[in-house]
Amino acid sequence: MIERLCPDRFISRERIRITAVLMLAMTVGAIAILLLTAHGTVDSLGRPIGTDFSNVWTAGWMADHGRAAQVWDWRAHHAVQQALHHDAAIPFYGWHYPPPFLLLAILLAQLPYVTALILWQGTTLTLAFLLVRRILPQARDAWLVALGAPVVLICLGHGQNAFLTASLLGGGMLLLDRRPWVAGILLGTLVYKPQFAVLIPVLIAVRGNWRAFVAAALASIGLCLLTFAIWGWPVWQAFLDSLPLTRHIVIESGDTGWEKIPSPFSAIRQWGGSIPAAYAIQGMVAFAAIAVAALIARRGSMETCGGAALSAALLCTPYVLDYDFVLLGLAIAFLAADMRKRGELPWERTVLAYGWAAPLFGRWMTAMTGIPVVMIAAIAVLFMALRRAARFDGALSGIRSSPCRHSHAASGR
Repeated sequence: MIERLCPDRFISRERIRITAVLMLAMTVGAIAILLLTAHGTVDSLGRPIGTDFSNVWTAGWMADHGRAAQVWDWRAHHAVQQALHHDAAIPFYGWHYPPPFLLLAILLAQLPYVTALILWQGTTLTLAFLLVRRILPQARDAWLVALGAPVVLICLGHGQNAFLTASLLGGGMLLLDRRPWVAGILLGTLVYKPQFAVLIPVLIAVRGNWRAFVAAALASIGLCLLTFAIWGWPVWQAFLDSLPLTRHIVIESGDTGWEKIPSPFSAIRQWGGSIPAAYAIQGMVAFAAIAVAALIARRGSMETCGGAALSAALLCTPYVLDYDFVLLGLAIAFLAADMRKRGELPWERTVLAYGWAAPLFGRWMTAMTGIPVVMIAAIAVLFMALRRAARFDGALSGIRSSPCRHSHAASGR
């Protein structure tokens, strides 16, 4: 009965193509309107173009002008943003990143604001797009589905770094067995956004790929030491001192908007739960997500490993925004590749279609109903990866199955 009710049959290639074309047209149109109606670096709603990119460019400018430690001083940083946009009423976008991200911010600040924003988003989107093509080399419509994903519009509108984050984590998982040193460097670079890297040591250790482990450690430690050599301890002290305020304002109080934060913590807080209860639920979900991803990493195919890692990463932190679900888009690409190789199971098209579309209506639905629409998508994709690993690789049985490198041999890679 459940299989007869499955809506997979409605999700045809032609409908996928039409939906992606419409979404891509909407993305291009929305970005064009945003730029054409802007006044200087401020959009028609009085916000910086690229909103969150305002803190990236100004942080880079401050570091380049001997004020790196003040980047985490919200009052001082806001004053620089007001000066950049020539508007005292400009909203403040806080800088919450560890010092290694300043290295990239300084480079971007060498260019005019809008030029830097276009280069930043264009380059990182291209990286993510090329990775999708690498994961799905034979899928003719993969490029269209990737560029037309609703989360692309959300990330572009926010000027955010999710394309880069997804490329580093997805690329690391793709290369983990074939190029462990390169994979480790990619994964270690995620030190700039550590909330998405908490499961990486576990996955590498479970697979026993110690070369990747060493490379990841060297990359992350090297970036941290480089910031220390350039700016000294004050930037790290400023970052550490800023954490309590960031935790209170951004995560615990809901000032950002619970509907924008698709995490278990946010869901519990939106439903009226206490902060301790929210942290407890977040911890349990994170532990379960890491355990599932580790189980798949030990016994699943390369594609299910990648899908599990990217979807689980989104569930491991209370600090995740809907634009970060670019990671889920790459998880979908990994699992779609596995479906092409080994066949599809009932409800899988539905799960992937839901995960692809959820960011489009997630904020509105969550604000109206309290249902964490986007978070549910991450859970569904993770359990789809587990289901495939259990069905095709015996991940839940006592039968030992070789890890992802077996998949490379079987697929001729």
